[in-house]
Amino acid sequence: MNNDAIEERLSVVIDRALKPDGAESVSELLGIVNEYLAQAVPAGVRAAATAVAIMAGNGASEELDEARFHSALGSLRDAIEVQREEDAAASQLAADPELVQEFLVEARAHLATVESGMLLLEREPQNVEALNAVFRSFHTIKGLSAFLGAVAIQELAHETENLLDLARSGKLTLTSEIVELILRSADELNICLDRAGSMGMQSLPRCNAGLLAAIAARNTPDSVQAQEKPAIAETPAATEAPTASEATTAKSNAENSVVRIETAKLEYLIDMVGELVIAESVVRHDPAIARSQDPLLTRNLTQLARVVQEVQKTSMSMRMVAVASLFRKMSRLTRDLARKSGKLIELVTMGDEVELDRSIIENLADPMVHMIRNAVDHGLEPPEERRKAGKSETGRILLKAMHDAGDIVIEVTDDGRGMDPVRILDKARRQGLVSAEETPDQEAIFRLIFEAGFSTAEKVTSLSGRGVGMDVVRKQIQKLRGRVVVKSVQGAGSTFVLRLPLTLAIIDGLVVGVGSQRYILPMFAIREMFSPTPETFVTLENRIEAALFRDKLLPLIRLSKLIPEPPASGDRVEEREGRDREGRDREGRDKDAVLIVVEGRDQLYCIAVDQLVGKQEVVIKSLGQTFRDVQAISGGAILGDGRVGLIIDVNSLRYQS
Repeated sequence: MNNDAIEERLSVVIDRALKPDGAESVSELLGIVNEYLAQAVPAGVRAAATAVAIMAGNGASEELDEARFHSALGSLRDAIEVQREEDAAASQLAADPELVQEFLVEARAHLATVESGMLLLEREPQNVEALNAVFRSFHTIKGLSAFLGAVAIQELAHETENLLDLARSGKLTLTSEIVELILRSADELNICLDRAGSMGMQSLPRCNAGLLAAIAARNTPDSVQAQEKPAIAETPAATEAPTASEATTAKSNAENSVVRIETAKLEYLIDMVGELVIAESVVRHDPAIARSQDPLLTRNLTQLARVVQEVQKTSMSMRMVAVASLFRKMSRLTRDLARKSGKLIELVTMGDEVELDRSIIENLADPMVHMIRNAVDHGLEPPEERRKAGKSETGRILLKAMHDAGDIVIEVTDDGRGMDPVRILDKARRQGLVSAEETPDQEAIFRLIFEAGFSTAEKVTSLSGRGVGMDVVRKQIQKLRGRVVVKSVQGAGSTFVLRLPLTLAIIDGLVVGVGSQRYILPMFAIREMFSPTPETFVTLENRIEAALFRDKLLPLIRLSKLIPEPPASGDRVEEREGRDREGRDREGRDKDAVLIVVEGRDQLYCIAVDQLVGKQEVVIKSLGQTFRDVQAISGGAILGDGRVGLIIDVNSLRYQS
């Protein structure tokens, strides 16, 4: 039975009980009231219903004061009527999808503030500013949810707000247990917000009853632990505390500096700016304009190029998000893992202000979670083991973000036991990943931890040990056009270095020519380019081509063979093969080919092309559903001369020859 039906039934029973000749059973009334209280009920109505339940419960065992009981029933009936009027007004507001969406966005932002604030308060219980910020966040969520008739959210936010108010007044100590309770409340509210997006604000079921009971138990006078000194000290100087008007003005200014825009509109704007960049490039490279000697036209084109470049830079910056949002999620994860593993862990972050493309931030969450879990479970030692090794009992995980050569570098470092290359190599040989004759260097040994199913853990735990996490890390980072490198010193700790592009919308590419076609190789994957000699080419087993590079044989892939050039109109196969033979010497080697050494999936190989056209920053375009599964091609781009260039996926190309 839903809340409205129970409420209607309760109203009928109350009306019968209040009649002069009403003979309503107290036990039946108590059952309905308790059923009503099990639903999401606003605080005012809940207080009136609780008073009735207490009286009815006492009346079952002793004589009932009918006058007081009828007065309590009348108060409950009035409270229900008032609440119905408020719900009717709120339902009109809740029917506005734009208003609901704005509430969901703002509420999630407040819950992010709550999480970071509580993690800070767990370390610094006397931090007045952090406590007040968390209190304000719950207070705002409570008010906004009541405005939209989201009783379930309002009830939990109200109970948590009361708990925080006790801490503000110095009547409650912020112990780890209380912090955990408030964080669980924030998690539950996040779940409610997810439900609200699909089922409606007023249809939300009551939040976790056990959590509500635990918070309510802490809000009772008997459970409040009075302190000799207030937990929150008074502000010593009046000048340090802003007045209400100053605070309101500051908040207003902050709100006015931010405009909320739908993601779809923003993405469309950025796409159109990309089209503008392409159109400007096509105009600038038009043969008629290129032949022009008009200085005014040249000056105007230069000005146009400068403006378009600025517009592109600004639009791309709109996609950028500070890594602080990602690091905050890792703070909560580290805390929970530390409690679960029984280890003492301190998380330190640096470079929180560094910005990355929003889509990269979203896709980095999973790899970061796996690396943090790996550091906690495999890297950091228990307190007693650290003490014996002469280390601090508290392990340290450092998350660091920085700019480097046009890329973003994120480092995940722990000061734990480090990796044992001998143990890793031994396990790899037992699993058949490395032969007994091979003697890989340390860097190659550390790369083995990214193999699917590989783990040196002696037992599987709830945190890690199945050999899945690091494989996910490598695949996800490669998907983001990034690289991951492992550094480790046994006994001192390990560092995972992630190198990522600033954005996924634009790529620095090397445009190459193969016949009449143009292809784009990502610059981040290119290691070297050189002109080959006849001695460069080697054929293995009369079928596999390789190239000799710095005394190493590297696999050779010819784009001309992998992606055959379409025949021109009237071009016969014999004529095309004749032209191909003219470009080769008597041994079948390319006379004018250029070899490009690239790295794909941590392996070097060579790509043979006809010519290097030049380096260019291009806007990546999707090839659509039809060509989504084409191997070795990750997208397309419109070049400056208006031609389409296909972007080569160097990771999958390695295995397509």
